[in-house]
Amino acid sequence: MIRVDTLDNGRVTALVLNRPDRRNALTPEGLSRLADAARAAADTSRALVLAGEGRVFCAGFDLTLCRESPDGAVMRELLRALSHVVRTLRNLPIPVVAAAHGAAIAGGCALLGGADIVVTDMHAKLGYPVLPLGVSPAVSAPFLMPAVGSGPARELMLNPALITGSDAYEMGLAHELVQEPGDVAARAQQIASELADKPAVGLAATKRLLNRLDRTDSDEIAREALDVSLALTGGDEERRLLPAGWARRST
Repeated sequence: MIRVDTLDNGRVTALVLNRPDRRNALTPEGLSRLADAARAAADTSRALVLAGEGRVFCAGFDLTLCRESPDGAVMRELLRALSHVVRTLRNLPIPVVAAAHGAAIAGGCALLGGADIVVTDMHAKLGYPVLPLGVSPAVSAPFLMPAVGSGPARELMLNPALITGSDAYEMGLAHELVQEPGDVAARAQQIASELADKPAVGLAATKRLLNRLDRTDSDEIAREALDVSLALTGGDEERRLLPAGWARRST
């Protein structure tokens, strides 16, 4: 589910979402393993790459897991695990570079909030199209708003339409743009190696300050955002709308 690759003579660790047959759909177990692997990588490497195997980076939650959980229990597990892993990535002392090729949708797009630098391709699809399923993307707000600003964040979270990689680059959701999906991982690895050359203590101190300034280090804000998303789980609206999501993920 999570593959760990050692790059650049051990200076860079790549954590690869490895469910290509499911478009790297996220599960509670997979998110927990990702958080554990990220912490372990910070002990042994100077930089981290977050990537996905197959045609896309990540298409979001594996909603088929929610079929037997009309009370919202599985969705709550997914949301809590997502919030935890994004905060874990964001607060690592080493830089995190996300290689978001092809698509980063819903929970997959939320993962980008844990990265310091996001690389994507021009025609990739990104966004948070979960409101039509009765699910609130509020859990992503503390990390999205500092990246793109209040206005664009509101539009992305309230409007279920996806944007292109080029649009994401223009608004600041992505920081590096390449032409082809196949070039994303190589560019992300190159950036990670460049960051690994920097003095580790100074880099970690600078990252801590930046997180403090944009408040992405605030557990209180992250918990408040998570609570908004959790409050909808198992409700009438979600029960009515969510089956359309797992029907699509089953095909």
